[in-house]
Amino acid sequence: MCLPKYFCGRAKALKRFQHLLIPFIALLGILTLAISPRTKSADSAQPSTWKNLEKGLDIGIFQAPKKSALGDSLIRILRAETKYFGLKLLNASSKDQGKRQSVKKWANRNGLIAAINASMYQKDMISSVSYMKTRQHINSNWVSKDKTILAFDPTDKSLPPVRIIDRDCEDFNKLRKFYDTLVQSIRMVSCHGKNMWAPHKKMWSTAAIGLDNQNRILFIHVRSPYTSHDLINMLLELPVGLKQAMYVEGGADAQLYVNTGKERYEFIGSYSSGSREHDENTFSHSVPNVLGLVRLQE
Repeated sequence: MCLPKYFCGRAKALKRFQHLLIPFIALLGILTLAISPRTKSADSAQPSTWKNLEKGLDIGIFQAPKKSALGDSLIRILRAETKYFGLKLLNASSKDQGKRQSVKKWANRNGLIAAINASMYQKDMISSVSYMKTRQHINSNWVSKDKTILAFDPTDKSLPPVRIIDRDCEDFNKLRKFYDTLVQSIRMVSCHGKNMWAPHKKMWSTAAIGLDNQNRILFIHVRSPYTSHDLINMLLELPVGLKQAMYVEGGADAQLYVNTGKERYEFIGSYSSGSREHDENTFSHSVPNVLGLVRLQE
């Protein structure tokens, strides 16, 4: 029953033309879906398009599958093919390499295409917390209980140019003889592709180094704070083919810098549970040891 005469009359008119309205409404719905942008939720794991910086070098920005309590919740990854790029370890403890400085300064003063923290360091502000050496210099001769060792500068060209040795799967004492540069740190992803950090509550910004399924080098930086357990799970979810990874630094010290000559990027950390619980850091801290990316001559 129509109570107001106005609405009742309108209803009768609409009824006479409903056979024309129904197809029009359906068409309008199809057009709306076609022209409306598809929005991605904050929890989406869809990757950015990898951006090529030069031959063999790409940068990708990924939305973390889980939103962080602070910051942009982005995972930034620099990917380098070992055919075109090699690694170089620089230490403030080496007389010919200078002093502690930001990752950006380490890179620009040494002609590096990119650089990232090499490891956490001890109270002397110079020595790595675990084993670290180059062909010419030993920064720390203590082999800790940590399970992963980044190895490069092979003595035999038939060997992989870069590898992450997992002491649960490989004989480090044997393999160390074949690589002139070794950097030991905390295992994130094992040789079996497993998350090796137990769940915990503390969270921080993170810098990490990994290899993908094609043995490409991955420099990973995440400013937004996450527990390492959660971050590793997210890295394994992303479509980047992560095979192995090791933790190199956290909090405000975690840095990644890229300078190809044409494009520059600098990413710095901030948050660390118990000491710097905010996302306000804008200062690139001085660090004693960095891993750099250098171009190889073809």
